[in-house]
Amino acid sequence: MRRSDICLYLGPADRSELQALISNRNIPRKLVWRAEIVLATSDGHGTVEIMRRAATSKPTVWRWQERYLDEGVDGLKRDKTRPSRVPPLPMETRLKVIAKTVQETPPNATHWSRALMAEAMGISPSSVGRIWAEAGLKPHITKGFKVSNDPMFEEKVTEIVGLYLDPPDRAVVLCVDEKSQIQALDRTQPGLPLKKGRAATMTHDYKRHGTTTLFAALDVKSGQVIGECLPRHRAKEFLKFLRRIDKAVPVRRDVHLVLDNYATHKTPEVQAWLNKHPRFKLHFTPTSASWLNLIERFFAEITSRRIRRGSYSSVDKLEAAIYDYLAQHNEKPRPFKWTKTADDILARESRALNALDEIRGNR
Repeated sequence: MRRSDICLYLGPADRSELQALISNRNIPRKLVWRAEIVLATSDGHGTVEIMRRAATSKPTVWRWQERYLDEGVDGLKRDKTRPSRVPPLPMETRLKVIAKTVQETPPNATHWSRALMAEAMGISPSSVGRIWAEAGLKPHITKGFKVSNDPMFEEKVTEIVGLYLDPPDRAVVLCVDEKSQIQALDRTQPGLPLKKGRAATMTHDYKRHGTTTLFAALDVKSGQVIGECLPRHRAKEFLKFLRRIDKAVPVRRDVHLVLDNYATHKTPEVQAWLNKHPRFKLHFTPTSASWLNLIERFFAEITSRRIRRGSYSSVDKLEAAIYDYLAQHNEKPRPFKWTKTADDILARESRALNALDEIRGNR
Protein backbone atom coordinates (compact mmCIF):
# COMPACT_ATOMS: atom_id res chain seq x y z
CA MET A 1 0.00 0.00 0.00
CA ARG A 2 1.34 3.41 -0.99
CA ARG A 3 0.78 6.56 1.03
CA SER A 4 2.01 10.06 0.33
CA ASP A 5 3.88 11.95 3.08
CA ILE A 6 1.68 14.09 5.31
CA CYS A 7 2.26 17.58 6.66
CA LEU A 8 1.31 18.77 10.12
CA TYR A 9 1.73 22.02 12.00
CA LEU A 10 3.02 22.08 15.60
CA GLY A 11 1.98 24.88 17.89
CA PRO A 12 4.62 26.42 20.18
CA ALA A 13 3.19 24.67 23.27
CA ASP A 14 3.18 21.20 21.66
CA ARG A 15 6.66 21.67 20.22
CA SER A 16 8.01 22.74 23.59
CA GLU A 17 6.42 19.75 25.33
CA LEU A 18 7.74 17.27 22.74
CA GLN A 19 11.24 18.67 22.98
CA ALA A 20 11.05 18.38 26.76
CA LEU A 21 10.14 14.70 26.38
CA ILE A 22 13.16 14.08 24.16
CA SER A 23 15.57 15.82 26.53
CA ASN A 24 14.19 14.10 29.64
CA ARG A 25 16.39 11.10 30.45
CA ASN A 26 13.91 9.64 32.97
CA ILE A 27 11.04 8.83 30.59
CA PRO A 28 10.63 5.56 28.65
CA ARG A 29 12.46 5.29 25.32
CA LYS A 30 9.21 4.67 23.44
CA LEU A 31 7.93 8.17 24.30
CA VAL A 32 11.16 9.66 22.96
CA TRP A 33 10.91 8.14 19.50
CA ARG A 34 7.19 8.94 19.29
CA ALA A 35 8.03 12.59 19.96
CA GLU A 36 10.85 12.40 17.36
CA ILE A 37 8.39 11.10 14.76
CA VAL A 38 6.03 14.04 15.25
CA LEU A 39 8.82 16.65 15.38
CA ALA A 40 10.47 15.26 12.22
CA THR A 41 7.10 15.26 10.43
CA SER A 42 6.51 18.87 11.43
CA ASP A 43 9.99 19.79 10.15
CA GLY A 44 9.05 18.48 6.71
CA HIS A 45 11.06 15.24 6.63
CA GLY A 46 9.78 12.36 4.57
CA THR A 47 8.73 8.97 5.84
CA VAL A 48 12.02 7.25 4.95
CA GLU A 49 14.06 9.88 6.83
CA ILE A 50 11.71 9.66 9.84
CA MET A 51 12.10 5.85 9.82
CA ARG A 52 15.86 6.27 9.90
CA ARG A 53 15.83 8.83 12.71
CA ALA A 54 13.39 6.93 14.93
CA ALA A 55 14.76 3.48 14.04
CA THR A 56 11.29 2.11 13.47
CA SER A 57 9.07 0.77 10.71
CA LYS A 58 6.86 2.59 8.22
CA PRO A 59 3.52 1.42 9.74
CA THR A 60 4.74 2.59 13.13
CA VAL A 61 5.54 6.05 11.77
CA TRP A 62 2.14 6.31 10.15
CA ARG A 63 0.37 5.04 13.32
CA TRP A 64 1.87 7.73 15.59
CA GLN A 65 1.38 10.48 13.04
CA GLU A 66 -2.32 9.61 12.97
CA ARG A 67 -2.46 9.31 16.76
CA TYR A 68 -1.07 12.84 17.14
CA LEU A 69 -3.53 14.22 14.61
CA ASP A 70 -6.42 12.57 16.48
CA GLU A 71 -5.43 13.09 20.12
CA GLY A 72 -2.49 15.48 20.31
CA VAL A 73 0.49 15.04 22.66
CA ASP A 74 -1.62 13.18 25.24
CA GLY A 75 -2.26 10.47 22.66
CA LEU A 76 1.48 9.87 22.30
CA LYS A 77 1.75 9.15 26.03
CA ARG A 78 -0.93 6.45 26.02
CA ASP A 79 -0.53 2.91 24.73
CA LYS A 80 -3.52 1.44 23.01
CA THR A 81 -5.18 -1.18 25.19
CA ARG A 82 -5.08 -4.73 23.88
CA PRO A 83 -7.46 -7.53 24.76
CA SER A 84 -6.14 -10.17 27.15
CA ARG A 85 -4.92 -13.43 25.69
CA VAL A 86 -7.00 -15.23 28.32
CA PRO A 87 -10.76 -14.81 27.74
CA PRO A 88 -12.64 -13.44 30.78
CA LEU A 89 -14.71 -15.78 32.90
CA PRO A 90 -18.41 -15.85 32.05
CA MET A 91 -20.64 -13.80 34.32
CA GLU A 92 -22.50 -16.99 35.21
CA THR A 93 -19.32 -18.49 36.67
CA ARG A 94 -18.59 -15.34 38.66
CA LEU A 95 -22.09 -15.32 40.15
CA LYS A 96 -21.79 -19.01 41.06
CA VAL A 97 -18.51 -18.35 42.91
CA ILE A 98 -20.05 -15.48 44.85
CA ALA A 99 -23.20 -17.44 45.70
CA LYS A 100 -21.20 -20.47 46.79
CA THR A 101 -18.96 -18.31 48.96
CA VAL A 102 -21.76 -16.67 50.93
CA GLN A 103 -24.27 -19.53 51.03
CA GLU A 104 -22.23 -22.71 51.39
CA THR A 105 -19.22 -24.08 53.25
CA PRO A 106 -16.69 -26.61 51.93
CA PRO A 107 -17.25 -30.22 53.04
CA ASN A 108 -13.90 -30.45 54.87
CA ALA A 109 -13.46 -26.93 56.28
CA THR A 110 -15.29 -24.12 58.05
CA HIS A 111 -14.65 -21.53 55.31
CA TRP A 112 -13.54 -21.26 51.71
CA SER A 113 -9.96 -20.70 50.63
CA ARG A 114 -8.90 -19.78 47.11
CA ALA A 115 -7.59 -23.29 46.50
CA LEU A 116 -10.75 -25.01 47.77
CA MET A 117 -13.04 -22.76 45.72
CA ALA A 118 -10.85 -23.16 42.62
CA GLU A 119 -11.04 -26.94 42.94
CA ALA A 120 -14.80 -26.87 43.46
CA MET A 121 -15.44 -24.55 40.48
CA GLY A 122 -12.76 -25.80 38.10
CA ILE A 123 -11.03 -22.42 37.73
CA SER A 124 -7.69 -21.03 38.85
CA PRO A 125 -7.06 -19.75 42.40
CA SER A 126 -6.06 -16.35 41.01
CA SER A 127 -9.44 -16.10 39.27
CA VAL A 128 -11.16 -16.84 42.55
CA GLY A 129 -9.09 -14.12 44.22
CA ARG A 130 -10.07 -11.56 41.58
CA ILE A 131 -13.76 -12.43 41.87
CA TRP A 132 -13.65 -12.09 45.66
CA ALA A 133 -11.77 -8.79 45.43
CA GLU A 134 -14.31 -7.34 42.99
CA ALA A 135 -17.20 -8.49 45.20
CA GLY A 136 -15.53 -7.33 48.42
CA LEU A 137 -15.58 -10.84 49.96
CA LYS A 138 -12.97 -12.02 52.50
CA PRO A 139 -13.90 -15.54 53.66
CA HIS A 140 -10.68 -15.92 55.69
CA ILE A 141 -11.61 -13.03 58.04
CA THR A 142 -14.13 -13.13 60.86
CA LYS A 143 -14.99 -10.37 63.32
CA GLY A 144 -16.21 -11.01 66.83
CA PHE A 145 -19.36 -9.37 68.15
CA LYS A 146 -21.69 -9.49 71.13
CA VAL A 147 -25.09 -7.84 71.19
CA SER A 148 -26.20 -6.71 74.63
CA ASN A 149 -29.52 -8.01 75.95
CA ASP A 150 -29.64 -5.47 78.77
CA PRO A 151 -33.27 -4.20 79.03
CA MET A 152 -31.89 -0.76 80.00
CA PHE A 153 -29.35 -0.65 77.19
CA GLU A 154 -30.71 2.57 75.67
CA GLU A 155 -30.83 4.44 78.98
CA LYS A 156 -27.31 3.37 80.01
CA VAL A 157 -25.75 4.16 76.63
CA THR A 158 -27.38 7.59 76.53
CA GLU A 159 -26.24 8.34 80.08
CA ILE A 160 -22.59 7.26 79.64
CA VAL A 161 -22.09 8.74 76.18
CA GLY A 162 -23.59 11.97 77.49
CA LEU A 163 -20.89 12.03 80.18
CA TYR A 164 -18.20 11.55 77.53
CA LEU A 165 -19.43 14.15 75.05
CA ASP A 166 -20.79 16.74 77.49
CA PRO A 167 -19.35 16.21 80.99
CA PRO A 168 -21.10 18.11 83.80
CA ASP A 169 -19.60 21.33 85.15
CA ARG A 170 -17.52 21.20 88.33
CA ALA A 171 -17.42 17.40 88.23
CA VAL A 172 -14.90 14.72 87.34
CA VAL A 173 -15.82 11.80 85.08
CA LEU A 174 -13.65 8.73 85.76
CA CYS A 175 -13.74 5.45 83.87
CA VAL A 176 -12.84 2.78 86.43
CA ASP A 177 -11.98 -0.87 86.05
CA GLU A 178 -9.41 -3.45 87.10
CA LYS A 179 -7.02 -5.34 84.83
CA SER A 180 -6.78 -8.56 86.78
CA GLN A 181 -4.30 -11.44 86.74
CA ILE A 182 -1.44 -9.61 85.05
CA GLN A 183 1.30 -12.24 84.97
CA ALA A 184 4.93 -11.56 85.83
CA LEU A 185 6.45 -13.68 83.06
CA ASP A 186 10.17 -14.26 82.81
CA ARG A 187 11.39 -15.68 79.50
CA THR A 188 13.48 -18.82 79.85
CA GLN A 189 16.09 -17.55 77.38
CA PRO A 190 17.12 -14.05 76.31
CA GLY A 191 15.82 -13.04 72.88
CA LEU A 192 17.87 -11.71 69.98
CA PRO A 193 17.70 -7.96 69.30
CA LEU A 194 16.17 -6.34 66.25
CA LYS A 195 18.51 -5.97 63.28
CA LYS A 196 18.34 -5.40 59.55
CA GLY A 197 16.48 -8.23 57.86
CA ARG A 198 15.48 -9.90 61.15
CA ALA A 199 12.77 -9.22 63.68
CA ALA A 200 13.44 -9.30 67.40
CA THR A 201 12.96 -12.77 68.88
CA MET A 202 11.31 -13.95 72.09
CA THR A 203 10.92 -17.47 73.44
CA HIS A 204 7.41 -18.87 73.60
CA ASP A 205 8.03 -20.55 76.95
CA TYR A 206 8.35 -18.67 80.21
CA LYS A 207 8.50 -18.95 83.98
CA ARG A 208 5.62 -17.45 85.95
CA HIS A 209 6.48 -15.49 89.09
CA GLY A 210 3.00 -14.51 90.24
CA THR A 211 0.30 -12.01 89.30
CA THR A 212 -0.95 -8.56 90.18
CA THR A 213 -4.12 -6.56 89.51
CA LEU A 214 -4.08 -3.00 88.23
CA PHE A 215 -6.94 -0.80 89.44
CA ALA A 216 -7.18 2.27 87.20
CA ALA A 217 -9.37 5.36 86.85
CA LEU A 218 -9.14 7.37 83.63
CA ASP A 219 -10.10 11.05 83.75
CA VAL A 220 -12.16 11.54 80.58
CA LYS A 221 -11.39 15.25 80.31
CA SER A 222 -7.64 15.36 81.03
CA GLY A 223 -6.55 11.83 80.11
CA GLN A 224 -4.70 11.36 83.40
CA VAL A 225 -4.89 7.97 85.08
CA ILE A 226 -5.04 7.12 88.79
CA GLY A 227 -3.58 3.63 89.15
CA GLU A 228 -2.73 1.21 91.91
CA CYS A 229 -1.48 -2.38 91.83
CA LEU A 230 -3.04 -4.72 94.38
CA PRO A 231 -2.60 -8.46 94.85
CA ARG A 232 -6.29 -9.36 94.39
CA HIS A 233 -9.48 -7.83 93.03
CA ARG A 234 -12.10 -8.26 95.74
CA ALA A 235 -14.48 -5.71 97.22
CA LYS A 236 -11.85 -5.01 99.87
CA GLU A 237 -9.32 -3.90 97.25
CA PHE A 238 -11.96 -1.97 95.32
CA LEU A 239 -12.88 -0.02 98.47
CA LYS A 240 -9.21 0.79 99.03
CA PHE A 241 -9.02 2.15 95.48
CA LEU A 242 -12.19 4.21 95.98
CA ARG A 243 -10.59 5.83 99.03
CA ARG A 244 -7.55 6.70 96.94
CA ILE A 245 -9.81 8.34 94.31
CA ASP A 246 -11.57 10.24 97.12
CA LYS A 247 -8.22 11.69 98.23
CA ALA A 248 -7.04 12.48 94.70
CA VAL A 249 -10.15 14.39 93.55
CA PRO A 250 -10.83 17.84 95.13
CA VAL A 251 -13.50 17.65 97.82
CA ARG A 252 -15.84 20.19 96.22
CA ARG A 253 -16.23 18.23 92.99
CA ASP A 254 -18.71 15.46 92.22
CA VAL A 255 -17.21 12.21 90.97
CA HIS A 256 -18.99 10.26 88.21
CA LEU A 257 -17.64 6.70 87.95
CA VAL A 258 -18.23 4.61 84.82
CA LEU A 259 -18.05 0.93 85.84
CA ASP A 260 -18.88 -2.50 84.48
CA ASN A 261 -21.22 -4.98 86.15
CA TYR A 262 -18.59 -6.92 88.08
CA ALA A 263 -20.05 -8.16 91.38
CA THR A 264 -17.21 -6.58 93.35
CA HIS A 265 -18.57 -3.14 92.45
CA LYS A 266 -21.98 -3.85 94.02
CA THR A 267 -21.31 -5.51 97.38
CA PRO A 268 -23.04 -4.23 100.55
CA GLU A 269 -19.70 -2.91 101.82
CA VAL A 270 -19.25 -0.82 98.69
CA GLN A 271 -22.84 0.42 98.86
CA ALA A 272 -22.39 1.43 102.50
CA TRP A 273 -19.25 3.40 101.66
CA LEU A 274 -20.99 5.14 98.76
CA ASN A 275 -23.89 6.13 101.00
CA LYS A 276 -21.39 7.94 103.22
CA HIS A 277 -19.84 9.67 100.22
CA PRO A 278 -22.77 11.07 98.21
CA ARG A 279 -20.54 12.96 95.79
CA PHE A 280 -19.70 9.60 94.15
CA LYS A 281 -22.22 8.72 91.47
CA LEU A 282 -21.96 5.35 89.71
CA HIS A 283 -22.91 4.67 86.08
CA PHE A 284 -22.86 1.01 85.05
CA THR A 285 -22.25 -0.05 81.45
CA PRO A 286 -24.83 -2.39 79.88
CA THR A 287 -24.18 -6.12 80.17
CA SER A 288 -21.85 -7.45 77.44
CA ALA A 289 -20.84 -3.88 76.61
CA SER A 290 -17.56 -3.29 78.43
CA TRP A 291 -16.31 -1.57 75.23
CA LEU A 292 -18.36 1.42 76.41
CA ASN A 293 -15.85 1.99 79.21
CA LEU A 294 -12.98 4.18 77.98
CA ILE A 295 -10.53 2.66 80.47
CA GLU A 296 -10.44 -0.45 78.27
CA ARG A 297 -8.64 1.62 75.64
CA PHE A 298 -5.97 2.54 78.18
CA PHE A 299 -5.61 -1.11 79.23
CA ALA A 300 -5.04 -2.04 75.58
CA GLU A 301 -2.25 0.52 75.29
CA ILE A 302 -0.40 -0.44 78.46
CA THR A 303 -0.64 -4.10 77.47
CA SER A 304 0.79 -3.63 73.98
CA ARG A 305 3.38 -1.01 74.87
CA ARG A 306 4.72 -2.18 78.24
CA ILE A 307 3.44 -5.53 79.50
CA ARG A 308 3.09 -8.08 76.70
CA ARG A 309 6.66 -8.13 75.42
CA GLY A 310 8.31 -7.54 78.79
CA SER A 311 10.22 -10.03 80.90
CA TYR A 312 9.82 -9.79 84.69
CA SER A 313 11.59 -11.93 87.25
CA SER A 314 9.22 -10.91 90.06
CA VAL A 315 5.87 -9.26 90.73
CA ASP A 316 7.70 -6.26 92.18
CA LYS A 317 9.50 -5.65 88.88
CA LEU A 318 6.23 -6.01 86.97
CA GLU A 319 4.53 -3.47 89.23
CA ALA A 320 7.52 -1.14 88.96
CA ALA A 321 7.18 -1.23 85.15
CA ILE A 322 3.44 -0.48 85.42
CA TYR A 323 3.99 2.45 87.78
CA ASP A 324 6.72 3.80 85.51
CA TYR A 325 4.35 3.68 82.55
CA LEU A 326 1.64 5.47 84.57
CA ALA A 327 4.08 8.18 85.61
CA GLN A 328 5.24 8.82 82.05
CA HIS A 329 1.66 8.74 80.77
CA ASN A 330 0.56 11.34 83.33
CA GLU A 331 3.45 13.66 82.48
CA LYS A 332 1.98 14.19 79.00
CA PRO A 333 -1.61 12.91 79.20
CA ARG A 334 -3.71 12.76 76.06
CA PRO A 335 -7.46 12.18 76.50
CA PHE A 336 -9.17 9.61 74.33
CA LYS A 337 -11.76 11.26 72.09
CA TRP A 338 -15.17 9.61 72.01
CA THR A 339 -16.70 10.20 68.56
CA LYS A 340 -19.90 8.12 68.40
CA THR A 341 -23.15 9.64 69.61
CA ALA A 342 -25.73 7.63 71.52
CA ASP A 343 -27.99 7.69 68.43
CA ASP A 344 -25.22 6.15 66.29
CA ILE A 345 -24.68 3.32 68.79
CA LEU A 346 -28.39 2.64 69.23
CA ALA A 347 -28.93 2.57 65.46
CA ARG A 348 -26.17 -0.04 65.02
CA GLU A 349 -27.56 -2.06 67.92
CA SER A 350 -31.00 -2.01 66.31
CA ARG A 351 -29.62 -3.22 62.97
CA ALA A 352 -27.73 -6.03 64.70
CA LEU A 353 -30.81 -7.17 66.60
CA ASN A 354 -32.92 -7.13 63.43
CA ALA A 355 -30.30 -9.19 61.59
CA LEU A 356 -30.17 -11.73 64.45
CA ASP A 357 -33.97 -11.99 64.51
CA GLU A 358 -33.97 -12.59 60.76
CA ILE A 359 -31.35 -15.35 61.08
CA ARG A 360 -33.25 -17.02 63.92
CA GLY A 361 -36.46 -16.81 61.93
CA ASN A 362 -34.91 -18.58 58.95
CA ARG A 363 -33.76 -21.54 61.06
